[in-house]
Amino acid sequence: MNPHPDPHDPRHPYDPRHPYDHHDPHGECRTVRADGELDLTTAPDFTRDLEDVRHGTGRLFLVVDLSRVTFMDGSVLDPLCAAWDDCQERRGWARVVYTRPGIGLVLRAASVDERFPRYATAHDARRGVAAEPLKEYSAAGDLPA
Repeated sequence: MNPHPDPHDPRHPYDPRHPYDHHDPHGECRTVRADGELDLTTAPDFTRDLEDVRHGTGRLFLVVDLSRVTFMDGSVLDPLCAAWDDCQERRGWARVVYTRPGIGLVLRAASVDERFPRYATAHDARRGVAAEPLKEYSAAGDLPA
């Protein structure tokens, strides 16, 4: 997991002197990336990354990039919602990037899918361009009949 802004994206370099802008925060946007499985055993590291990136004061814009997460259970919902609450309190936002239907299913089951609409890429999340909804899957992970 990487709780720091992505230094490899030239469109969004981190520059702490850049003024805050609600629609295009550029350098003020921080990113947390997770890989592999997010479950009870990895949730503490994910929680710590989400807390570390929220240091300081002032407006906070956060992209949580789960595009490389292969599995996620409900153990990460509390820290994810705490990050969202913190960003809202600081007049910012938290947006989630994911591509796997299972992540959407977990968010929907917890009734936080409206709080966390899907973004296809971190760049889209920074710009506020939500992705099309994924196909609806049943709790078993199957497409509906």
